[in-house]
Amino acid sequence: MTIFLILAPYGAFALLMLVTSAAVSLFAAAAICLAVIVLDVMRGRSVKILGAGSVMVFSAVGGYVALADPGLSTAAVKFAVDTGIFAVSLLSIAIRRPFTLQYAVEMVDAETARLPGFVRANYMITWAWTGAALLMMLGNAALLYVPGLPLWSGLLIAFAARNCAVYFTRWYPEYRKAKYGTPPAGALPGTR
Repeated sequence: MTIFLILAPYGAFALLMLVTSAAVSLFAAAAICLAVIVLDVMRGRSVKILGAGSVMVFSAVGGYVALADPGLSTAAVKFAVDTGIFAVSLLSIAIRRPFTLQYAVEMVDAETARLPGFVRANYMITWAWTGAALLMMLGNAALLYVPGLPLWSGLLIAFAARNCAVYFTRWYPEYRKAKYGTPPAGALPGTR
């Protein structure tokens, strides 16, 4: 359920881009991001870097499209969004708060959240999502600069990159558990 709520704004944006204007798609995605933030706050959870950053990205690109360049191509709009999400993800790593960590600490007990391996795992997962955003940027850049490239190629790259990141997000924690095991009962946090 959590991954669905995290990805809902991006899925809505991608689907709406097929049937309506870029501005409507961008502002709808920003509104969905805000709704997810409100839902998190109502549940007593924190405001996430990715959610807040996504609201800013969708709103900024939407404002640019609505006010400055309504004729911006679909590939250029998607490139701008992917660039913004890439920047948010990279910034979260640079400030030593990988964006996945905020979601992960709300899904595990306090002892698990204090384990050094838990933080390392979240850096790896955030890097996977950063790589996915970079691949999506490159796919949209190819659509912009390689004439005659079919639209489906950019969609295929985005779909593959996003699904690989989702798979890695689910697989990697299980891999770490299998490789390192769960900490023994009573073990001090940070001893594994």
